[in-house]
Amino acid sequence: MKVVLLAGGYGTRISEESQLKPKPMLEIGGMPILWHIMKEYSHHGFNEFIVCAGYKQHLIKEWFADYFLHTSDITFDFTKGNEIIVHDRHAEPWKVTVVDTGLNTMTGGRVKRIQKYVGDEPFMLTYGDGVSDIDVGALVQFHKAHGKLATLTSVNVDQRFGVLDIGSDNSIRAFREKSTMDGSRINAGYMVLDPRVFDYIVGDATVLEKEPLEGLAKVGELKSYFHPGFWQCMDTKREMDKLEELWASGHAPWKVWEV
Repeated sequence: MKVVLLAGGYGTRISEESQLKPKPMLEIGGMPILWHIMKEYSHHGFNEFIVCAGYKQHLIKEWFADYFLHTSDITFDFTKGNEIIVHDRHAEPWKVTVVDTGLNTMTGGRVKRIQKYVGDEPFMLTYGDGVSDIDVGALVQFHKAHGKLATLTSVNVDQRFGVLDIGSDNSIRAFREKSTMDGSRINAGYMVLDPRVFDYIVGDATVLEKEPLEGLAKVGELKSYFHPGFWQCMDTKREMDKLEELWASGHAPWKVWEV
């Protein structure tokens, strides 16, 4: 099953660095947060990724093009015709397709643009700026068991986002603005989608969280997978610093992989 990563928007400018590169390429522990998210999925056996790029998309492509340089020792031997020797090369078992989905395209439009790369199989989708210790394999099994078109992961945290109206059968009935400290669950991304979801997306101006997901909720085709563990987005400098501190402590909750 392919994993689609939304990494193309301008996003929240959380630091001077974020003016120079896409937010998913901002580093936690010396590696882009996008890499951290991919490591999570890879730990659970999902190694094929489609990156929906846009803002400064060339930087994402260049980073992956030079990935082996980031993880290996290199000898540049100019005495032998500029020979390059890679020592102890470490490569992730990944297949990564980086797609320029446009500078001003909305989230739904970005997903629509990568339809040809997904094909006719169910796929996973998440945002390129949030990490979690979610069991992705269990999420996929939950999605397959209920048979609906879409599943999104919900978390119960004190956040500023809109919240979900969820029934007793985990069906998402509606999206709404949150009330202060009302304790309702929010959309944490980490979705599983049937390819028929593409039919709910009109074009570049479509916001995934509006007409497509709201439409699926109205017809009973959107389920919630509740994750009680760790989840953290990176929308502010404070949140970025929090993730960096957790990583530096050696006990980052989302680091479920060994190496």
